[in-house]
Amino acid sequence: MIVRSIALFALAALLEIGGAWLIWQGVREHRGHLWIGAGVVALGLYGFVATLQPDANFGRILAAYGGVFVAGSLVWGMVADGYRPDRYDVIGALICLAGVGVIMYAPRG
Repeated sequence: MIVRSIALFALAALLEIGGAWLIWQGVREHRGHLWIGAGVVALGLYGFVATLQPDANFGRILAAYGGVFVAGSLVWGMVADGYRPDRYDVIGALICLAGVGVIMYAPRG
Protein backbone atom coordinates (compact mmCIF):
# COMPACT_ATOMS: atom_id res chain seq x y z
CA MET A 1 0.00 0.00 0.00
CA ILE A 2 2.82 2.42 0.85
CA VAL A 3 4.74 1.55 -2.33
CA ARG A 4 1.61 2.20 -4.41
CA SER A 5 1.05 5.51 -2.66
CA ILE A 6 4.65 6.62 -3.26
CA ALA A 7 4.40 5.61 -6.92
CA LEU A 8 1.21 7.63 -7.30
CA PHE A 9 2.86 10.66 -5.69
CA ALA A 10 5.78 10.31 -8.12
CA LEU A 11 3.42 10.08 -11.11
CA ALA A 12 1.40 13.05 -9.85
CA ALA A 13 4.60 15.08 -9.52
CA LEU A 14 5.71 14.14 -13.02
CA LEU A 15 2.36 15.24 -14.45
CA GLU A 16 1.92 18.43 -12.43
CA ILE A 17 5.49 19.69 -12.56
CA GLY A 18 5.87 18.56 -16.17
CA GLY A 19 2.60 20.23 -17.13
CA ALA A 20 3.57 23.49 -15.49
CA TRP A 21 7.00 23.32 -17.17
CA LEU A 22 5.40 22.73 -20.58
CA ILE A 23 3.18 25.78 -20.12
CA TRP A 24 6.19 27.79 -18.94
CA GLN A 25 8.08 26.73 -22.06
CA GLY A 26 5.14 27.53 -24.30
CA VAL A 27 4.60 31.01 -22.87
CA ARG A 28 7.94 32.21 -21.48
CA GLU A 29 10.18 30.53 -24.03
CA HIS A 30 7.75 31.16 -26.94
CA ARG A 31 7.51 27.50 -27.96
CA GLY A 32 3.88 27.77 -28.92
CA HIS A 33 0.39 26.54 -28.31
CA LEU A 34 1.19 22.82 -28.64
CA TRP A 35 3.47 23.02 -25.62
CA ILE A 36 0.81 24.93 -23.69
CA GLY A 37 -1.88 22.43 -24.70
CA ALA A 38 0.27 19.47 -23.68
CA GLY A 39 0.84 21.18 -20.34
CA VAL A 40 -2.87 21.67 -19.78
CA VAL A 41 -3.53 17.98 -20.55
CA ALA A 42 -0.76 16.89 -18.15
CA LEU A 43 -2.17 19.12 -15.39
CA GLY A 44 -5.62 17.63 -15.93
CA LEU A 45 -4.22 14.10 -15.69
CA TYR A 46 -2.48 15.06 -12.44
CA GLY A 47 -5.90 15.79 -10.95
CA PHE A 48 -7.09 12.29 -11.80
CA VAL A 49 -3.95 10.57 -10.48
CA ALA A 50 -4.40 12.26 -7.10
CA THR A 51 -7.78 10.55 -6.74
CA LEU A 52 -6.14 7.11 -6.98
CA GLN A 53 -4.37 7.44 -3.62
CA PRO A 54 -5.52 4.74 -1.18
CA ASP A 55 -6.25 7.32 1.56
CA ALA A 56 -9.69 8.88 1.13
CA ASN A 57 -8.90 12.21 2.80
CA PHE A 58 -8.50 14.96 0.19
CA GLY A 59 -6.85 17.40 2.58
CA ARG A 60 -4.30 14.85 3.74
CA ILE A 61 -3.42 13.80 0.19
CA LEU A 62 -2.98 17.35 -1.07
CA ALA A 63 -1.07 18.47 2.03
CA ALA A 64 1.35 15.57 1.72
CA TYR A 65 1.64 16.04 -2.02
CA GLY A 66 2.83 19.59 -1.35
CA GLY A 67 6.04 18.15 0.09
CA VAL A 68 6.47 15.85 -2.90
CA PHE A 69 5.93 18.85 -5.19
CA VAL A 70 8.65 20.87 -3.45
CA ALA A 71 11.27 18.13 -3.75
CA GLY A 72 10.14 17.11 -7.23
CA SER A 73 10.33 20.68 -8.50
CA LEU A 74 13.97 20.92 -7.46
CA VAL A 75 14.75 17.61 -9.16
CA TRP A 76 12.89 18.70 -12.31
CA GLY A 77 14.86 21.95 -12.38
CA MET A 78 18.11 19.99 -12.11
CA VAL A 79 17.23 17.60 -14.93
CA ALA A 80 15.36 19.89 -17.33
CA ASP A 81 17.01 23.26 -16.76
CA GLY A 82 20.42 22.56 -15.26
CA TYR A 83 19.47 24.14 -11.92
CA ARG A 84 21.90 23.41 -9.09
CA PRO A 85 20.22 23.49 -5.67
CA ASP A 86 22.25 24.74 -2.76
CA ARG A 87 22.39 23.02 0.61
CA TYR A 88 19.40 24.99 1.89
CA ASP A 89 17.29 23.85 -1.05
CA VAL A 90 18.27 20.26 -0.26
CA ILE A 91 17.64 20.65 3.48
CA GLY A 92 14.24 22.24 2.79
CA ALA A 93 13.27 19.46 0.40
CA LEU A 94 14.27 16.81 2.93
CA ILE A 95 12.19 18.53 5.61
CA CYS A 96 9.23 18.55 3.22
CA LEU A 97 9.67 14.84 2.47
CA ALA A 98 9.86 14.10 6.18
CA GLY A 99 6.53 15.92 6.49
CA VAL A 100 5.09 13.73 3.75
CA GLY A 101 6.15 10.66 5.72
CA VAL A 102 4.52 11.93 8.91
CA ILE A 103 1.30 13.06 7.24
CA MET A 104 0.79 9.99 5.08
CA TYR A 105 2.44 7.04 6.76
CA ALA A 106 2.42 7.65 10.52
CA PRO A 107 0.55 4.89 12.35
CA ARG A 108 -2.99 5.92 13.17
CA GLY A 109 -5.16 4.05 15.58
